[in-house]
Amino acid sequence: MTDIDTDTAAPTDGTSAAPARTALTKNLQTVLDGRWARTRDVVRDQIQSGGIVPRADLSSEEYRARMLDQMRDMVPLGFPADGFRKEHGGTGDVGAAVTAIEALGYGDLSLMVKAGVQWGLFGGAIENLGTKRHHEKYVPGLIDLDVMGCFAMTETGHGSNVQALETTATYLPQTQEFEIHSPTEGSRKDFIGGAAQHARYATVFAQLITAAPGEEAKSYGVHCFVVAIRDADGNDLPGVTTSDCGPKGGLPGVDNGRIVFDHVRIPAEDLLNRYADVAADGTYSSDIESDNRRFFTMLGTLIRGRVTVGAAGGAAGRLGINLAVNYSLVRRQFSGPESDDELVLLDYRAHQRRLLPLVARAYAFAIAQNEVVGELHEVQSADPADVDPDVVRKLEVKAAAIKAGHTELASRAIAEAREACGGAGYISENRLPELRGDIDVFTTFEGDNLILRQLVAKNLLTAYADDISGLDAVGWIRFIASTVKDTALEKTAARQVVQTLMDDSDEDPENSELTHPGTQLRLLRNREDHLLRTAAARMRRAQDDDADAQEVFTETQDHLIKVGDAHIERIVLEMVIDAIGHVEDKETRTVLKRVRDLFVYSLLEDDMGWFLMHRHVSVERAKAIRRGVNDLCGTLRPHAQELVDAFGVPAVALDVPMIQHR
Repeated sequence: MTDIDTDTAAPTDGTSAAPARTALTKNLQTVLDGRWARTRDVVRDQIQSGGIVPRADLSSEEYRARMLDQMRDMVPLGFPADGFRKEHGGTGDVGAAVTAIEALGYGDLSLMVKAGVQWGLFGGAIENLGTKRHHEKYVPGLIDLDVMGCFAMTETGHGSNVQALETTATYLPQTQEFEIHSPTEGSRKDFIGGAAQHARYATVFAQLITAAPGEEAKSYGVHCFVVAIRDADGNDLPGVTTSDCGPKGGLPGVDNGRIVFDHVRIPAEDLLNRYADVAADGTYSSDIESDNRRFFTMLGTLIRGRVTVGAAGGAAGRLGINLAVNYSLVRRQFSGPESDDELVLLDYRAHQRRLLPLVARAYAFAIAQNEVVGELHEVQSADPADVDPDVVRKLEVKAAAIKAGHTELASRAIAEAREACGGAGYISENRLPELRGDIDVFTTFEGDNLILRQLVAKNLLTAYADDISGLDAVGWIRFIASTVKDTALEKTAARQVVQTLMDDSDEDPENSELTHPGTQLRLLRNREDHLLRTAAARMRRAQDDDADAQEVFTETQDHLIKVGDAHIERIVLEMVIDAIGHVEDKETRTVLKRVRDLFVYSLLEDDMGWFLMHRHVSVERAKAIRRGVNDLCGTLRPHAQELVDAFGVPAVALDVPMIQHR
């Protein structure tokens, strides 16, 4: 029997007492909290003491004002400064900054998004694309909110295709200014958090147009500029027109807006010039000669936003799962055999199957997310001159993979949690309807998940080749057709524990123990390898004389998405196996192994059609996998409360009527 932590005290703020925490719960939470556990605790305390939870009783204006007040309360906690280097006025703890915003996913996602836009996107652009003059001018104020800003990248006509943005920034040598202009209706900056009300500045992405003396003006691609959009009283500045996007499906505390520029002049020094600059006479210069490589290098420095979105979305997903599991442990329905007592919902196998595989996936992705945050911290804390570009490219792909998989899981988990709670899950006071609306957009901002999965597949097929940066679909497919000879998965040599498992496992997954992690890895690797090779084979058709490269790409898109999914699931499993290998407590390690098994079994069951069709498993093994899901659900059922308690969700976020009669 697991020891009980008798030190747990009832909260003094009117909420119900949290359940007693067992030793297993604390050990599991240690694994999930990871390297920045202290930061998580600081934010948890803030959520609890500040009552930072979604509200359904506020007007839009009240909600936005509430978010701004809560942002101000965050400043003294220190994490807004963590995302900036010490020499720029911060503390230089990137991992803490990301983890803090992730933890806000247990509170109110409107606050998470507002904080992410201000300190992560707006601040991140100035930090990573600017130079000393920008750091001195803006960073101290944006940390303490004296400088409120927004991140103006997306346009009405262009979202994911950033290179095709239409907003222009034309250099005027006679006045040494840039003129920011929206030349078409489609070039309006759209869906921009903060643009409707609170932001006074914007980091604007625009086509930089200039000419050296005696030359014709031309575009040097998308660059970033700091543009003042409002005065101190909140009025639009001359040439700037802002508007409100209006009611949305969620995130009511975020003032999403639109911005149109009509020949707005800004000082030349407000070009964020870390990677490129324009001399007084209009001459353009950059240490990176290739326009494509320069563009992707600039975007690569902004990877923190994608990592943060995946992390915070995952936290929200865990909150939804927690609410549903807690409800399933108190809601009774129908009596059991030879008993007059009604059973709780989680005693039914169908309900276990509904929720416990989601718990397992939440654990898997939380562990994977921690690793990505750690890698981001190491890259962005180092001297930029010492960072290997190949390491950055691989991190970008991993961040895209985990963001897509984690937010997809969160959206699915919250939707399932709502349904699993029946009518109670549809009532606003039980929080799930607001949570479902808030999480919905996470699958599309900071990269549409479908596009991110294709991005992952493209990079696998080209092995991170610099030559393909910026190629359109036709150019990319032709590159693949002409260069891919034999595509194979890159080994994860850095993970010795993983390679050892692969070496020790049976070469034939069909005849080996399915709970062996080496067998699990081989099944997922074999699937990814098969998909990767067949995708390459399909693309080689673009070499045919009568082939239409665009048609080949279109016909292969579904295959690419499948490659991306297979890669996501494989790398997550590798990270989970690696993490379990570092757990010393025997009981904790045993439970985590069963969680890992349920994660894998449920993945195999979901994709059983593919495994059977391609003869990677037999019919008998398929039946065993289905039985295995049932058995693992039964094994983990006694630990359900401990598993979700280990998420560390603040009590105030669980203070909902549907689970308070426990």
